[in-house]
Amino acid sequence: MSHQSCMVRHFQYFTDLSDSEIELLCTLEKSPEQMENGSFLWREGEHAEEMAVLSQGWAYSSYVLEDGSRMILDVYMPGDVIGLREYATETHQSTVEAITDCTFCRFPHCHLDHVFRESSRLTNTFFAISAVQQSMLVERMVNLGRRNAQSKLAHFLCEMRSRLAKTNAGALDEFRLPLSQQMLADLMGLTPVHVSRVFSSLRSQSLVYRDRHQITIPDVDKLKAFADFREGYLRMRAKGTGA
Repeated sequence: MSHQSCMVRHFQYFTDLSDSEIELLCTLEKSPEQMENGSFLWREGEHAEEMAVLSQGWAYSSYVLEDGSRMILDVYMPGDVIGLREYATETHQSTVEAITDCTFCRFPHCHLDHVFRESSRLTNTFFAISAVQQSMLVERMVNLGRRNAQSKLAHFLCEMRSRLAKTNAGALDEFRLPLSQQMLADLMGLTPVHVSRVFSSLRSQSLVYRDRHQITIPDVDKLKAFADFREGYLRMRAKGTGA
């Protein structure tokens, strides 16, 4: 199934997998669940006893602050495992919502325990993926606290492009980014109006062109230099796998 191959491609970015390991990994993508745009996989504070694989579509996790404003923490793409940071917690620490129509495959924590028992390579890879997710969260914090608005958006677009390149062939100078202006604002601590102005500024510098949800980057290296984007935090390898 195509949704399985996307998750496998995600994992194979970190390490080579045997046929038996691919089969074991695909057991986590049983019972696909279709969810419409705006539907919630789970909400912050609910009992955490499961994770999920995003097989198709885009989703995000968010945290609501005391004043009612929203902070977006993660953006999920096909092949991503959702809920790894909550593996040892009793409740979900953030709300996960579908950005587009999605296919999720939920699985209880005990299924992951089974994978850990059966394959040390997959265990190491899950830890590597968890480390990358944590590194992306750290970069999000740096974006919020230390970069100006143009650098924030440019860095985020470079990150999205690099992540998409893991499971998609081609240079990806053009890609679809199905996030609303409000979502981008909540990611970067800006207002939607400010996001629009930043896109206009990047366009005037011939760095980024946006047509609704379509993003075009005419010179990737130029944008990376502008954003001071170093993608090493996205390229961790699984330890002890020979990868």
